[in-house]
Amino acid sequence: MARNRYDVDEMLETPFDFRHLKRSFVYMKKYRGKMFLALSLSILAALSGLLTPIITRYALDNTIPQKKTGELFLLGLLVILASAVSIVLSNIRGRIMTVVGQDMIFDIRSDLFAHLQKLPFQYYDDRPAGKILIRVVNYVNSVSDMLSNGIINVILEMLNLLFILVFMLIVDVRLTLVVLSGLPLFALVMFSIKKYQRRAWQDVSNKSSNLNAYLQESIVGARITQVFTREEENEGIFDRLSDKYRKSWMRAVAFSNLVWPSTDVISTLVRAAIFFVGLLVLSPATVTLGTIAAMTSYASQFWQPIMNLSNIFNNFINNIAYLERIFETLDEPVTITDKQNAAVMPEIKGSVSFRDVTFAYDESKTVLEKVSFDVKAGESVALVGPTGAGKSTIVSLISRFYDLNGGRITIDGQDISEVTLHSLRSQMGIMLQDSFIFSGTIADNIRYGRLDATDEEIIAASKTVCADEFISEMENGYDTEVNERGSKLSGGQKQLISFARTLLSDPKILVLDEATSSIDARTERMLQKGLNELLKGRTSFIIAHRLSTIKNCDRIMYIDNRGITESGTHEELMARKGDYYHLYTAQHL
Repeated sequence: MARNRYDVDEMLETPFDFRHLKRSFVYMKKYRGKMFLALSLSILAALSGLLTPIITRYALDNTIPQKKTGELFLLGLLVILASAVSIVLSNIRGRIMTVVGQDMIFDIRSDLFAHLQKLPFQYYDDRPAGKILIRVVNYVNSVSDMLSNGIINVILEMLNLLFILVFMLIVDVRLTLVVLSGLPLFALVMFSIKKYQRRAWQDVSNKSSNLNAYLQESIVGARITQVFTREEENEGIFDRLSDKYRKSWMRAVAFSNLVWPSTDVISTLVRAAIFFVGLLVLSPATVTLGTIAAMTSYASQFWQPIMNLSNIFNNFINNIAYLERIFETLDEPVTITDKQNAAVMPEIKGSVSFRDVTFAYDESKTVLEKVSFDVKAGESVALVGPTGAGKSTIVSLISRFYDLNGGRITIDGQDISEVTLHSLRSQMGIMLQDSFIFSGTIADNIRYGRLDATDEEIIAASKTVCADEFISEMENGYDTEVNERGSKLSGGQKQLISFARTLLSDPKILVLDEATSSIDARTERMLQKGLNELLKGRTSFIIAHRLSTIKNCDRIMYIDNRGITESGTHEELMARKGDYYHLYTAQHL
């Protein structure tokens, strides 16, 4: 699909509305006690800070004219004490909200990761890994401060405005109206910027996602890049993506930077108006120097929370795009899930039945159409045919990694769509073409599918698949540390470790999808002995392009043209001289 590219912007499914923000309250609710404490401390700190102008007014109009030196000293101490209280309470509040913010990050990221673990293969088929990764790491970091401090700061600054308004009304009602006259102009500026600002930050989100996707792809494909000397071309692509991100960032910042200067200009005009009205319009007898000084100070403080609200609004608009992406991921439907009242799959004996199974990865191309076959318990079945014919699809459908478009699959007569995924997949051993190795020790990788396995069982499984020999020769044996994707292991070694991991889980149905593709002929012959023992009494599905490895299977099915064109033993298919015969003879010319 087109969106599975690093250079294609992701489109939001729906425009943002405040229901998204309401959903985020779920994460705040858990910490409402700490947030209420932080808000209370902030209110006390704000009230302490508001005492200074009114004390200054009293000093200018009364204490200084009357030359009361002792009283002036006490007023000075009171100002220092009020400021100290404000600073200490603000610091404690900051520490509390830092903890709350980090706890929220943990909660959101945990929910995202848990949800991603349940999403179907199709979700990962359609998106570059980098675009998924950036949502879990960068976007969550970006919105955490908005969800923790943002809401509290909005309440606090609104209360600050109310407190300052009350203090201003106490000082002078007429000059208070002068201060309030700037609000309509401020509202006009904010509404003018809002629309363009959100779109600009959505574009930043897209360009950041594209850059991260290409970076992740380039790191994973670094070896191929060097093999084909693509360094210069890749640098050019990266520079273009980086430049697009830089330009989108600068454009978004340009809109954001309009907010603070606009607020500052309005604040300056209002303070100038106070002097003009107070000194030239109103009677000097009713407007004292202390009144003008106090009102000017309160006007500065009045516009400070407004500027803070502007910054919060800025931050809110900037991070809305990230919040939308997070909720978009959490809203991604888990299409492969347990049905209501799904039964637990009994211990599998191994009979598998396909009835008129139809499947397509997307509407444009049907991979399987009305496929039907039966496999007896303990039977080994090989799937062969051209690339893309649907061999891997069949084994993926048995484990219900995808849901059918039509038809029915049963194991021991039980419809697999009616049982829990855990009870189904825990009884199946699946080795896919991609022998993925996780970071950790070799023992950790083999134990991955069965955490309670003993060291002796790990070694026994490794010996069965001929992996014990090369593992024992390593510096730390089974405790040897390996990197993600096993970069220091050969392709054959990775497949043998993956084989041991699969076998250790003691599966009732075994699926081997090109399991021996990276193993040399000598090792494969040795491995075959262990496999023959393992396959006894188990139903197995084997996909292999090297047809010599599946000659002894109970049945071979040739997959092509959206179904099964031939089915039988090796000897039967060779005698028929059909598709399998031509494929086999082509490999042995």
